[in-house]
Amino acid sequence: MNKLKIKCNWNEAAGKLKQQYANLTDDDVLFVEGKEEELLGRLQKKIGKTKDEIRHLLAKI
Repeated sequence: MNKLKIKCNWNEAAGKLKQQYANLTDDDVLFVEGKEEELLGRLQKKIGKTKDEIRHLLAKI
């Protein structure tokens, strides 16, 4: 999976991530179109998963 594909509303997905990982802040889940790698990097740093694991996690949301 080369591009980050989010099937639902990002606000909803971000809310679910913050519920699952309490240490995430609004800034951590801030999504700016074209800066998917930056988002993945922030999430990777905060939740300790690889970018591929995060992509998989987001695909399931």
